[in-house]
Formats: sequence, structure tokens, C-alpha cells
Amino acid sequence: MISADAMQAYRGLPILTNQDERHTQLVGIWPLDHEGSVAEYQRLAHEAIDGVLAQERLAVVVGGTGLYLRAAVSNLELPPPPDAGVRERLEAVYERVGGERAHALLAERDPPAAAHVHPNDRRRVVRALELVEAGASLRPEADRLWSSETRHPTLFVGLDVPREELARRIDTRTQAMFERGVEEEARRALESPISATASMIVGLREIAELPREQAAEAIALRTRRYAAYQRKWMRRIPGLVTVRGGRPAGEIADEILQVARARQHVPAGHGG
Repeated sequence: MISADAMQAYRGLPILTNQDERHTQLVGIWPLDHEGSVAEYQRLAHEAIDGVLAQERLAVVVGGTGLYLRAAVSNLELPPPPDAGVRERLEAVYERVGGERAHALLAERDPPAAAHVHPNDRRRVVRALELVEAGASLRPEADRLWSSETRHPTLFVGLDVPREELARRIDTRTQAMFERGVEEEARRALESPISATASMIVGLREIAELPREQAAEAIALRTRRYAAYQRKWMRRIPGLVTVRGGRPAGEIADEILQVARARQHVPAGHGG
């Protein structure tokens, strides 16, 4: 398996990012002080997928971050990284004038991008301003996210879990994280430098700033909201096949294999 989860790409927070104990490529590949990028991830994902296919095996890409999933299976034309010092300068502007005024500046320079970025989303406002200075836009990148073009024949499968069941699982998982020691894990992580991207990991700041019960509630709420966002972008994937979740993993895997074989994505004798 190959992960398309932006936060699981970081090592040092396996409990908080729910990293599987089974080997999954592109999990835990970056230290927490590394500023990961979609461009870097795309290169690594293409290498991983091509390596699996070269062995005449199935490449299974799993995950949770829409842009990373798209980058893994297609050739996104990504803008170059900003020149040295540009991000720091724009971050300083955001801090000095505040989110609303920084967002207003973005609205003047790139209205379509501003319409899809919240003023409080510091990272995306700064990134959008970076792109404007580079002669690009955040919005075209989002438009290409749902293209049907892929590098290899690809079957997209989405697991549909009822909202009530999903909320229950999120609450259960959140409590389990605290029982496993996520507070100590987060404390250790924050003792060392951490990149702006890694600092966005859900739960990190909640654990650092709130009492335990309030942190757990805040993490569960943020996770439920993110899950709702994932359901929305998942439905926009061209050709998506939806299978019913909430069943034993073996049943789900069998149904996916049946669909894949019917569409000639899997040889008839392939069971893994």
C-alpha cells in the first residue's frame, strides 16, 4: 500500500496521525521540522507506484488528503516553490495585519483564490499570495484536482460509512489515542522545531493548549468536520465506485476485487 495522507508522511506522531503498524509506503518519511510539499510528495508517490507496477503487482493508494491522492495518480502541473524569503515575508505580513486584511489583499490580487480560502486559514492565504507573486493561482490547481486523467489505468473506490457510525468511530478512536499516550507523544514532538505544515496536524495544538477532556472533544469535533469535507471531495472524483463500509474488511476487499476484475484492472487470478 502507498499512503496519500499528508500528515502520516511525518514521523514522530504515529498515535496522533493513526499510522498503521503494517508497512505502508510514504508513511513516516519526513521529520517534523521538514516543510513537506505536494511537488515532493508527487515525485515520491510516482516512484513508489511505478516500482510496484514494475513487479507486476497492484499499486493500492490509500488516504485521506485529496490533493495528495490526485498528485499520486496523475501528473499535476505544480508551481515552483517560492523564492528564498518570500514565504517568511508574507507570513510576517499576515501576522502584522491579521487574517482579514491579508485575505483582502489576496482578494485584490486573485479573487477566485480568495473565494475559496478562509481568512483564518493562515497557511493557505500565505500560499495563495506566494502563487500570485509567482504569476500563478491557487484556484486552477483546485480545478485540476477533479480531472479524469491518470498516469495509469486507475479504479477509484470510496468507502461509504453512515455518518452516525463514522462519528462513533471517531469518538472511540480519539479516546483510544489518549489511552495510548498521545499527550506524551505530542509533548515530545513540540519540544523540537516543527514545520508550518506539520503544525497543522489535527490535535497537536489542542493537546498542547487545552485540558485533557476539552482537547479530546476539540479533536473529535475537528475530525468529524474533516471527515465531512472528505465525503464532499470524494463524491467529486470522476468514475468513483462507492462500496458500503461498516462491514468486515474481507467482505469489502472481495467486493472491490470483483469490481476491479470486471473493469480489467486486476488479472482473474490475482487475489492480493
